[in-house]
Amino acid sequence: MKQKNRWSVNYLFKKAELIQMNSIKVTFNCVVRAEDLPKLHILSEGSTVNIKEVKAGKEHLYITLVNPYPIGKECYLLYGESSCLIELTDVVRTKAFDQLFYYDGEDLGAVYSENQTTFTCWAPTAIEARLVLYKNWFTEEKEIFSFRREDRGIWRFSLEGDRNLEWYHFEVLVNGAWNVAVDPYARFVSVNGERAMIGNMEETNPTHWPIALNNISKSETIIYELHIRDFTIGKNNGIRHKGLFLGLTENETVDKEGRETGLTYIRQLGVTHIELLPVNDYGSVDESNCWDSYNWGYDPIHYYAPEGSYATDPYNGYSRVNELKQLIAACHRQQLRVILDVVFNHIYIWELSHFEKLVPGYFFRHDENGNISNGTGVGNDLATERQMVQKYIVDCVCFWVKEYNIDGLRFDLMGILDVKTMQKVATAVERIKPGFFLLGEGWDLPTALAENKRATMRQAKELPTIGFFQDQFRDAIKGSTFHETNQGFCNGNGTVLSQIMGGVSGSEHLFLTPQQAIHYVESHDNHTLWDKLTLSLPGETNVLKKKRHRLATSIVLLAQGIPFLHAGQEFFRTKYGVENSYNSPDWINQFDWERRGKFEDTVEFVKGLISIRRSHRAFTFSTYSQINKHFKWIETSAHCVAYELHQVGEFGTWDRVVVIHNASIEKQGIRLPLEGDWKVLVDEHQASLIPLYTLYNAGSVKVAAFSTLVCVV
Repeated sequence: MKQKNRWSVNYLFKKAELIQMNSIKVTFNCVVRAEDLPKLHILSEGSTVNIKEVKAGKEHLYITLVNPYPIGKECYLLYGESSCLIELTDVVRTKAFDQLFYYDGEDLGAVYSENQTTFTCWAPTAIEARLVLYKNWFTEEKEIFSFRREDRGIWRFSLEGDRNLEWYHFEVLVNGAWNVAVDPYARFVSVNGERAMIGNMEETNPTHWPIALNNISKSETIIYELHIRDFTIGKNNGIRHKGLFLGLTENETVDKEGRETGLTYIRQLGVTHIELLPVNDYGSVDESNCWDSYNWGYDPIHYYAPEGSYATDPYNGYSRVNELKQLIAACHRQQLRVILDVVFNHIYIWELSHFEKLVPGYFFRHDENGNISNGTGVGNDLATERQMVQKYIVDCVCFWVKEYNIDGLRFDLMGILDVKTMQKVATAVERIKPGFFLLGEGWDLPTALAENKRATMRQAKELPTIGFFQDQFRDAIKGSTFHETNQGFCNGNGTVLSQIMGGVSGSEHLFLTPQQAIHYVESHDNHTLWDKLTLSLPGETNVLKKKRHRLATSIVLLAQGIPFLHAGQEFFRTKYGVENSYNSPDWINQFDWERRGKFEDTVEFVKGLISIRRSHRAFTFSTYSQINKHFKWIETSAHCVAYELHQVGEFGTWDRVVVIHNASIEKQGIRLPLEGDWKVLVDEHQASLIPLYTLYNAGSVKVAAFSTLVCVV
């Protein structure tokens, strides 16, 4: 009986991987004898690939090639009758790969015209690539076309005729398997992003687009953060298109008591910018049955296409695009600028992502051991330091600025991204739209990228046109975000005065300009301020909590830098103690218009603070030299901060402004810079641009407990 060859296909080779452009790592299922090594050879489409050297390591065999590996061709490692496909793995994360396959063209995705649509796909490790075309999104009937491979890993194919409203996806043969992927550059997608649609962006433009906006400087920005569904879903808000993009386009809506709601309410509040939680296509809500689930949207799938659960028809590729554009145009008509929250730090389920299917191993960051990096804490980190990831982000950002006419971007977990990418983003958007507002979370997270390359607050001075959320000031005001019972300045901690003073005067210790300092006490993340006060001051009355809450909001709105408000903060928004409500039901997350009516006095108080801030440029200095020249501290007792903006007549109506924040439980007497007739704009009850009353011949003032006082001459 003939003996079976132990070098069988299933027994000898476990895996062969290209790890460098000319280096292959081989894993065997058995011990390899030294005398067998010369018998190994490599074939590529019938031709031999020359081997320079073969070395046996402790657990693997390493093959060095004479020339770089022929990427784009199928190659097999052979020994006798045994063979193994060489897979392209670690090589895609090398600098040599990045340089060889970097493509700087502007035509990735589907470029539509009435006569022809051209598809361009970047998939350098693919052996073959196909376009699969459908007449509509739900049919299984399809046509298949083969792409032609070009330089730089590009695959291209042109379809003749008008293909508007037809649907497509890509198929690529990579590492021996066919992967199905939706075009990462798709502008239009089907329900749940399962297919891309060919479309004409010009057909999606709203009437009277774009709308001209009044000029304001970056330093005058006041940001109001909201979630589309939260803000519009309420029963008694007078909004017809609840939970949808169109809900925020409706004007002159009122609640059952006749109080303004929706976009009209925001306009009357006086903020300059609306920041929308993610509106690009995300994966955590089923668009075919969106009312059965809820999510903030930090689970991106398609970066170029809007989210379908906010559209009136998620099955129609045009609907979500047109309706989001209508929203932005409606905001612009009200002189409200729009900032979009973008999530370029990770992607929803990376193993199933279209990036991973097209170029396995490239788009996601790995550590030195080859494990996926997880600094985001949600399973993966995008490898923004790689050239085609960086290009994708810059291309995508520019697309949104040009096509949707947005006014700013907020980068979620920006510290995961690299400094160079953010520098390129800043340069690109400023070129398109001068004054474009960029901000992000500069948290330093444990991602597999050198610390000095991360776009964290520590690197803020390398990113001078980008704002950073100032968490030190936030926690000094209300106590640590991550320790619910911890207290800050407004809830009883008198040891944080230096941090309060640093924030109030513009956070110069951290940044190059005051515009980089994003000052806030609450956002969609973590407890609302009201819930934080409830947890840190158990048993305190609502009357006292309201005073502390107003004090905290006043500190933010009167500080140098950029104030940021969470929607509903102006009426003590609560999420009933839920700290992370990203997928909580509507009754927890919704904007409570009845509560807004209940606390109308505080809404008016916040309106007054905003009007005061916007009326005098001494509150919005654009340089630290201006602040240092005109800002002067006033001596106070413990638990109290006071300062004067002096010689500021050239910036507005008043020559001197005094601001006092009293966080003590007692009334405080504060000596004023000079004796005179001081007009009071803010006290414990009201805030108004029209003086509340005048302190005649006053050389000092009494400030109520847990309150802010502003007086001017």
